[in-house]
Amino acid sequence: MTPRSILAVTDFSQQGGHALARAALLCAEHRAPLKLVYLAHPGEVPLPDAAVRLSHHALQLRQRHDIHVHAAARIDSTVADVAREAAGADLVVWGTAPVRGLRAWFGTHPAIQMLRTCQRPVIVVRNPADQPCRSLMVAVDFSQVSHRLVELGLALHPSARVELFHAISTANEGKLRYAEVSERAIQIYREQCRRHAQDRMFTLTDSYDARRNRLSSSIGRGDPARQVLVAQQNTAADLIVVGKHPASALSDLMFESVAQRILRDARTDVLVVPHGFQPASRGSAVKRLATDLPVRRVKAGALRLPSHPNPAAHREPLHLFTNSPAPPLP
Repeated sequence: MTPRSILAVTDFSQQGGHALARAALLCAEHRAPLKLVYLAHPGEVPLPDAAVRLSHHALQLRQRHDIHVHAAARIDSTVADVAREAAGADLVVWGTAPVRGLRAWFGTHPAIQMLRTCQRPVIVVRNPADQPCRSLMVAVDFSQVSHRLVELGLALHPSARVELFHAISTANEGKLRYAEVSERAIQIYREQCRRHAQDRMFTLTDSYDARRNRLSSSIGRGDPARQVLVAQQNTAADLIVVGKHPASALSDLMFESVAQRILRDARTDVLVVPHGFQPASRGSAVKRLATDLPVRRVKAGALRLPSHPNPAAHREPLHLFTNSPAPPLP
């Protein structure tokens, strides 16, 4: 999970400068080479002196951080060009000025566009980077992907405090009310969801027992994107780590994902990790990624399954209040 090569994307805006600084800090910490590319703002022509300015930034970062930095030979003007450059990097650090107007609400963030073509983790930088991240928040859903999100966050920032956050969905409660289920039954269902989330969170955090001194967890309830943003504001985390399901351009436009909403509304840096990503510089380890996932350490006996099934995982949770048998655990 440790990055061996990093690509920094800049448009020479203020955010672009923050991204170059963040990428340089990561490269200095992990002794990874850094490559700089320029991306023109949407709808604008590339700057005529972009190549010279990019080379100047590369020289400055090389002298300041004592790292290997080089600027891209060609000047990229589209997201597709950046995606081709990102294919050879383990991590992309993105720094472009925010898009204003209707394009910001009805368009897709350029980093999300790149993820459709190139499955690489992307850090979208918004804040100044004068020191390594001290705290980060990982949005988890208790799937196997959640383990990889935590591992990537721990690998990128080994000394940072990590908080795992999960938001309990309330979508099924609306279905229960529509079916005229009693308020008492809804309360029982809500309590079962809470117990299930606590049990799964304990299992996940216990997998990282060796790092327990800087690992914490919390659980919210409601819309996942909104709850993550509220939790980040409460903890003042420097970085939000969130996964992104693969989706087409039309799907991203019609059904905005949690990652997109967090990326649009967050005021801090966001690390978007595509599901199924593969590090570019560690091809020999790709096959091991599925088996190297952390598991809960137990002293004796078999792995304990969660004692409370997840009612929110079923589309039709009405079995909780009828005599029909409950569906098997997923």
